[in-house]
Amino acid sequence: MSEVKKFMRMPAVIEATGKARQTIYDNMKAGTFPKAVRIGPRSIAWVADEIAAWQKKVRDERPKAN
Repeated sequence: MSEVKKFMRMPAVIEATGKARQTIYDNMKAGTFPKAVRIGPRSIAWVADEIAAWQKKVRDERPKAN
């Protein structure tokens, strides 16, 4: 089991991905974006490594230039 090193709150996720808040929630529901984890009674965050893995997947799936 890997050790979680950092959580990202919504503003950091928006900045890192360029996605709007509602798009993040829509993509989570569709299963195309990492799910948030509850870190408190009224707080959620994302595991930074999962966001980084999503970014790598998006980067790797882009069309290659000739």
